[in-house]
Amino acid sequence: MPEPLLELRNVDTYYGAVQVHFGISLQVQAGEIVCLLGGNASGKSTTMKVILGLVKPRAGEVLFKGRSIVGLPTPKVIRLGIGSVPEARRIFANMTVRENLLMGAYHRSDKPTVTEDYERILGLFPRLRERLNQRGGVLSGGEQQMLAIGRALMGRPQLICMDEPTMGLSPAFVDNVLELIQTINAQGTAIFMVEQNANLALQIAHRGYVLQNGHIVLEGAASRLLDSREVQDAYLGGSGAGV
Repeated sequence: MPEPLLELRNVDTYYGAVQVHFGISLQVQAGEIVCLLGGNASGKSTTMKVILGLVKPRAGEVLFKGRSIVGLPTPKVIRLGIGSVPEARRIFANMTVRENLLMGAYHRSDKPTVTEDYERILGLFPRLRERLNQRGGVLSGGEQQMLAIGRALMGRPQLICMDEPTMGLSPAFVDNVLELIQTINAQGTAIFMVEQNANLALQIAHRGYVLQNGHIVLEGAASRLLDSREVQDAYLGGSGAGV
């Protein structure tokens, strides 16, 4: 098997004296969609923060393309090729759609290619093209999620980490966002997604992990997990984001 694009090895994470992760290990290969599932307070969102450098693990390794990224500041992690679509989207509400998108390329110096990517992303998100001069804060939740994904793509990442990409969206926008994730993946970008809805995530993922009380309790092909009674027992129904 080739070297993973992203790998966590035996990661222990704490908030003060409270341990959140207990030796968790997971991998994302180039070109994969991998989902991390778990109930409320299972440690899912903390996993994302560890990858992005927002939380430093007390033990273990976080490797991107074979290189340790533990201790690197978030802007450096992003420059290495990891994009972020955070929980609740966190777009710049007072900036226009155009300005939000271009912020995703702030670290790039290849201006002609940035322009090409900008046009390509607007092709993926025609709703955003119609709203380029509107402030991000006036968009609907689904449109803001598209904007957050588009902003991440403007960095030309090899991997995008998505934290609860369908949370709070209408059913129509949920389907739209999941289709977009598959399209982005088919164009060559790996996806690591934390998602509260196990059925939706496993329908589009290649592989999945189930996190419970800071431990990886199940892992495997998404199709196998989707049919597994253990997933229903371990997942705890999943409403709300994890710690």
